[in-house]
Amino acid sequence: MSKAAPSRPRTNRAKRVFCIVASRFNAQYVDGLIDHTTRELRALAPDATISLQRVPGSFEIPVIVREFAIQNKADAIIACGVILQGETNHAQNLSRSVTDALQRIAIEHGVPVINVVLSFDNENQARARCLENKINRGTEAARAAVEIANVLSELRGG
Repeated sequence: MSKAAPSRPRTNRAKRVFCIVASRFNAQYVDGLIDHTTRELRALAPDATISLQRVPGSFEIPVIVREFAIQNKADAIIACGVILQGETNHAQNLSRSVTDALQRIAIEHGVPVINVVLSFDNENQARARCLENKINRGTEAARAAVEIANVLSELRGG
């Protein structure tokens, strides 16, 4: 995993729409991702509309992401969840399933889906990447969402 966040894309005053779909499970870490994502989106796209939809757990995220994709109103959708490894391989199966579903939705519907459903071996890793500032994955997600929304807008003549 990278230890440095990607550089900030240019600030864009376009009327963008960003949808965040976030798990309630492992709320402390997911809330950190949401906070960092929202803060960075507001800095990079100050005129954007940002909506948040909470779901019970990471497994439910793709259903709501798909619904947003079908509505075709979002410039990018950001999926936020935290999966902590337990004593079985359930976390690995869950992570792969969610990742595959999110990628399929993005391709089938032509809407960027930024996957911030993160799997960690322990809470120290989750804390560093969800709550702290140095390598916060929420900040990275916002930067990716703004950049891909800008690229698609240019390609689509917007």
